[in-house]
Amino acid sequence: MNNDNEVLNYSKEERKNHILKEINLHSRVSFETLSAKLGVSEDTVRRDINELDADSLLIKVKGGAMTKGYHYSSSNQTYAVESKQVIAQKAVSLLHDGMVLIVDGGTTIREFIRLIPNDLNLTVFTITAFSAVQLLDKPNIKTIMIGGSISSYSQMCVSGEVFQQLANIKADLLVFGTNALDVIGGYSDSDWETVQVKKAMVQAAKKTAVLTISEKLNTVLKMKIAGLSEIDYIITELEPENDKLEPYKASASHLVLI
Repeated sequence: MNNDNEVLNYSKEERKNHILKEINLHSRVSFETLSAKLGVSEDTVRRDINELDADSLLIKVKGGAMTKGYHYSSSNQTYAVESKQVIAQKAVSLLHDGMVLIVDGGTTIREFIRLIPNDLNLTVFTITAFSAVQLLDKPNIKTIMIGGSISSYSQMCVSGEVFQQLANIKADLLVFGTNALDVIGGYSDSDWETVQVKKAMVQAAKKTAVLTISEKLNTVLKMKIAGLSEIDYIITELEPENDKLEPYKASASHLVLI
């Protein structure tokens, strides 16, 4: 790791801008990841994040930071909210009466839940407390919270009970948000506990839909959750014929781009 005198030509202001860009794009980022990207020590990253947190530009959490729009207290600070609303509307088109779903959390999933029609009868499992509370607003959805200890990093339940409960489910559809998606790197994240639970979620559903803004395409984080062969739908704000989606279309014949 480079020391603080080897800053790869980033000024302090440039570092802060880069940190905000990464956190807005990926919802949450670890100190370790930011340190590697910026070429400075984790102590330097912590100091920058402390200052950004003091300025109310992000929220510091254990091991890193998250965008204010990802936090449970936020209602109007979602990054790229218009694109996420388009994605959510497309994802809702996959639903039909009587389905059993698994949903995780995040700002795109938040928009998806908001748009689920009130007259739709669904059973929805979730491991995210915020999603569970939001689902309670839907009168015809049976919401089942899969419980356990909650990660301050991902806001998901990540303890052993979660794996046991997921092993007894076979949902019709898993609806995922994502931090990174790539043709070769697949669906990835940077937190070990989060990755393990999301792998179990993939196994607990017949089909998987990944919801992602196009800015997150062609990005890879440290740990792989699933390859494209394990994903059935990729839903972005782009039209399916967009050139940016061509490599994904070519990589797996079964993959449906919406």
